[in-house]
Amino acid sequence: MRKSGPPKGLIAYLVLELLEEKPRYGYEILKEIRESSGGHWEPSYGSVYPILYKFEEESWAERIDREDEPDRKYFELTDSGREELADRRESCTEKASEFADIILGFFHVYAAFSTDDRFDIPERDGEWRFDETFSAWIVEQMVRHHEQYFETEFDRIEATPETFYDRHGVDLEE
Repeated sequence: MRKSGPPKGLIAYLVLELLEEKPRYGYEILKEIRESSGGHWEPSYGSVYPILYKFEEESWAERIDREDEPDRKYFELTDSGREELADRRESCTEKASEFADIILGFFHVYAAFSTDDRFDIPERDGEWRFDETFSAWIVEQMVRHHEQYFETEFDRIEATPETFYDRHGVDLEE
């Protein structure tokens, strides 16, 4: 169970991946992350720039000057940074369950707002609502994204979480 926010180290990992592609500056990194999330998430400047400065301290990235944009702080991955990225790629598999917890956790809260009598959230014209129709739209978007990214038609999975985990060898012990 996650306490809050994205999985620990996610933003740093994304920054390393983006710097491996090419030298970048902070705002460009923020835009790339926003684009990767389909426009649904963007970390703050206050999280990306300290990461860039830490990478510089650790010699994983170095600041480079560009004559065409002298006022921007570009960062480039170093060989040491590529080694760090390789290590983080290896440990990234541990993040999958954290991602699932975040996605499912927020959806459960959405559904609770929609169905639990303890929450009395008013509906406003022209706004999203906490109800079955909008919940179904969220699920539909997840299915559409699944089909787009995995280039396959979504099939319902008729298994309990325990059966699914057992079938795929997922250890639920923490």
